[in-house]
Amino acid sequence: MTGDTETADVQGLALPRRRAAARIRIDFNTLILLAILLVAAIARFHNITQPLVDSFSWRETSTAMMADNFQQRSWNIFFPEVSWTGPGPSYQGREFQIVSYLTALLYQLFGWHDWFGRMIAAAFGMVTVFSLHRLTALCWDEAHAHAAALAYALMPGPAMIDSSFLPDPSMLALVTLGVWLFAKYWVGGKAWLLPLATLSFTLGALAKPPGLAAGAVIFYLMVCWIVAGKTRHAARVFAAGLLSLAIIAAYFSWAIYLGRSYPPYHVAGSGYIWDSGFSTFFKNSFYLKSVWNTSIWWFYGYPFMALIAVGFWMPPKPAETSERALSAIPYVWLAAAAVVYIAAAREITSNPWNYHIFNVPLAMFCGRGALVLATLGTGTALTPAVMLRSAFIAALALALSTVPLLKTMKAPIAMNGKLLGEELARFVQPGELVVAIAPEAGDPVAIYYSRVRGWVFPPGGGDVEWSKFAEDDAIAIAQLEGLRTQGADYFGTAKNAADKRDRLFVEHHDGVVDYLDKTATKLVDSDKLLVYRITRP
Repeated sequence: MTGDTETADVQGLALPRRRAAARIRIDFNTLILLAILLVAAIARFHNITQPLVDSFSWRETSTAMMADNFQQRSWNIFFPEVSWTGPGPSYQGREFQIVSYLTALLYQLFGWHDWFGRMIAAAFGMVTVFSLHRLTALCWDEAHAHAAALAYALMPGPAMIDSSFLPDPSMLALVTLGVWLFAKYWVGGKAWLLPLATLSFTLGALAKPPGLAAGAVIFYLMVCWIVAGKTRHAARVFAAGLLSLAIIAAYFSWAIYLGRSYPPYHVAGSGYIWDSGFSTFFKNSFYLKSVWNTSIWWFYGYPFMALIAVGFWMPPKPAETSERALSAIPYVWLAAAAVVYIAAAREITSNPWNYHIFNVPLAMFCGRGALVLATLGTGTALTPAVMLRSAFIAALALALSTVPLLKTMKAPIAMNGKLLGEELARFVQPGELVVAIAPEAGDPVAIYYSRVRGWVFPPGGGDVEWSKFAEDDAIAIAQLEGLRTQGADYFGTAKNAADKRDRLFVEHHDGVVDYLDKTATKLVDSDKLLVYRITRP
């Protein structure tokens, strides 16, 4: 009896110790997550007040214009409107405007600041880091979760997109959150997780259609339930999925109708395989050369690419995970994103922020690759040698990829466009209209910073090409005269303005400049800008 009593006493003391140890481990993992979130915040909020003049300028300023128009003209979120196609209304078929609408609310509360959109995007990026961490912990384990979240925090592409005034950060944050919540529900979570996951995923797919690719993960887990005979659970998920798809289909049907019903008859997105034809995609090798160049020189760099490759080929063993089915999630997600790419390769490579849907599975593989290299020959993630290797891998990636590639992408290449807009703002009165050519033809950055409405030049929208100058001066003059009759009051160009064929406007259209010298009033002629007051007909 005495021996039994002593054994019971020892066991009674051991239980609190084990619980205390578990609490220490939980606290340790939480501290690591908080540290990763801090790293992610530094990468995203650093220089957050930079004007919208970086590599994504034209798409950012279009998004920013929609925020302006929500706040200044109409709060109806179903009528997104840009300011670069004349006096308007300039409604366009666009994705559901989550980032721009939240930014408009900030304008209403605190006044206009061009960096508010970046701040909203960065906040969504932080949600992605957290959701990715928790999803990876479910799929693999906490060590992999730390590695994957840190990889996402430091990869140049995600850091750039998450700090840009774009809809893509909200898309990835919401679909990742939705997938994580559903995975929690799938492993036995509370019933309320399903509607919450459905809501989050639906909003994410509305924010940007590529988010639908993440739905493949939910479909895959539903099939796993069917195979396991859990048909009642699968039926609930199927019903939730149908509701989600119905809402998404209804909204984008409306967006297409809106874009086709109002000038300039523009629905965002082009370059799909059904538009260009399979033969065009095949002849261009599905634009994989562009993918490689973007990956190496912009979004990842060689260090992150190498880690992704290692992680892809050396996944954790399914036996090491709590649920075998969950370990396949990054592969399912990546495969679905690849299908989206095949269908929209030209659009995605032309507008590289669309790669963002790939960044969750790539970050998971990158984290796995880093962990494989860091723990090589040790089998543990907590030895001093492993910690030293991990620090070396992170420092190498930071020095060779994150810092130089972010510097390249954030270079203020459209600064002369901003200066042109600000110069125009000195002259224009409320209600007046401008015609402006930024350093990259078609970029509306100058119109945005003029704080009035107007046209890019050459005027574009719908199927009209606006990033390529006319072949001769006569056509360009006719285009300019058409805008003059529609009410254009000012014409301005950056002297380094060029089209996608690298033809400088002031050289290619020197005849247009001569025509303006004769028919308009020159207001500015500096080494960077040329501005005219147009004589009205």
